[in-house]
Amino acid sequence: MAPPRHSAPLARRLGAALRSPRTLALAAGALAACGFQPLALWPLTLAGIALLLELLARTSRTRSAFALGWFFGVGHFTLGNNWIATAFTYQANMPAWLGAIAVFLLALYLAIYPALACALAHTAITRAQAQWTPQTASDPRRAAPFAALLLAFAASWIVTEWLRGWLFTGFAWNPLGVALLGSFQSQGLAALSPWIGTYGLSGALVLVAGLTGLFLRLGQGADHVLRAAFALVPLAALAALAALMILPDRGSDRRQGSIRYTLIQPDIRQEYIDDPRQFETSFVKLAELSLPEVPGRKRVVFWPESGLGDYLRDGYPSYFYRMYTYGGDPEIARQRIGRVIGPYSLLLTGAVDLVIHDGDDVAARNSVTVFDGLGDILASYSKAHLVPYGEYLPMRSLLEPIGLSRLVPGTLDFWPGPGPRTIDLGAYGKAGVQICYEIVFSGEVVDPRNRPDYIFNPSNDGWFGAWGPPQHLAQARLRALEEGLPVLRSTTTGISAVIDADGLVRAFVPRHQPGRLDGYIPPPHRATFFARHGNTVPLALAAVLLLLALSMVALRGLRR
Repeated sequence: MAPPRHSAPLARRLGAALRSPRTLALAAGALAACGFQPLALWPLTLAGIALLLELLARTSRTRSAFALGWFFGVGHFTLGNNWIATAFTYQANMPAWLGAIAVFLLALYLAIYPALACALAHTAITRAQAQWTPQTASDPRRAAPFAALLLAFAASWIVTEWLRGWLFTGFAWNPLGVALLGSFQSQGLAALSPWIGTYGLSGALVLVAGLTGLFLRLGQGADHVLRAAFALVPLAALAALAALMILPDRGSDRRQGSIRYTLIQPDIRQEYIDDPRQFETSFVKLAELSLPEVPGRKRVVFWPESGLGDYLRDGYPSYFYRMYTYGGDPEIARQRIGRVIGPYSLLLTGAVDLVIHDGDDVAARNSVTVFDGLGDILASYSKAHLVPYGEYLPMRSLLEPIGLSRLVPGTLDFWPGPGPRTIDLGAYGKAGVQICYEIVFSGEVVDPRNRPDYIFNPSNDGWFGAWGPPQHLAQARLRALEEGLPVLRSTTTGISAVIDADGLVRAFVPRHQPGRLDGYIPPPHRATFFARHGNTVPLALAAVLLLLALSMVALRGLRR
């Protein structure tokens, strides 16, 4: 039987759609996301960016360039942020299938930033190139316009990724440069981040990805031997980068600090963490793992976010204590904590504090509280970078009536704290605190006027499936590198880790295992160049790259 007449045209249309630049850009975005944890296939990130650059070099209209970047972003963020869907399986107010839709809708928004990067780079170069040749923008054979486009795109990516980190409270998760972070015992090309920051590192990745297209163009028109030599340059660069990513870093500072720590991962699963019936079981897990090994030894004990269910401050309505606090009395609960850690220890633990006004609870704060060995509260820090739809519901009056809710249980929205603060613990050092998601914000994790000795990053990563926790750990490693400070991560279900000031993981507890780490907090480095100057460094780098790109075009125009 002959196939229907319409089948051949349909197959041709389908084939044309699959070969279209926008479909290729979508695939390139997903390919680039494979460089993030847990896959860590960083050559695919380079390949995805290289493909996007090739598509960008072949388009002649800025509108088309914007569309290419947007399709790239949809593929990139849908795959890279797939862990967000898992969070919807741990709450009862919204259906779990909404998680997949939420990931896609977020990707539609986040894709605007790579779209802007493509459009800005294309506009800058094509406008300047108009003075010397109108054909260059869409001519993939010429090396000079491609080099100018590459520089402009790296600059635009730096700027738009920085914008993504703060516009509308920011979503800085998975900057492109995190794919260049090596194994637990190596830095990879991320060794540049103390100088140029994470956003500058993302620009460096774009430049490396563009080497193949650049050198292949330089070899066009040459003889076979010279063409082969040009083709080998990107391969040699890739081999050198592979060595940086894999080989242990022999030059890192392995000194031992002077402050002893005990870091706890209780493995409290997400389905139990907000159940008041499980609070006592969770506390027993924390307590058994935290008992002093040597009585009388000074140490700092670190507990995770969300692990402690008790309300521990005085002055709340009594029904909170009856429902949630051990013994129905915050003083009794605090004294119990003091007995667990011992008289020579300090405890830094995640906790929830309430905001009380005229006797009524009006809001909550996601906090870290410091206890001494008597159970007295010495200091606290409140999270500043809250998660929209996670810890508070924007436009609550509009969204709540249609059935939408935040992911964290309860009706009280969390209020933000004032930002990075350093807590002076005397003989136990100066602690900077960044709770959970806060650690992903490059240049915003340390009080520059009062530099800490280390950063404590308590987290509850139990929401986020298999992909979220290793991605979170990788970004904490970047903060350690950027700031030259050790980072101690205590999480409910993993991955908990001690990261030194070189971004190397000295000890860790895998996911879904209870565990305890003991040792000395690694020493800090002197403030890095990035720590002193912040994100003005990558933005200045972007300006230099753009200036170089425009200069190349201008000089070519003068020679014609």
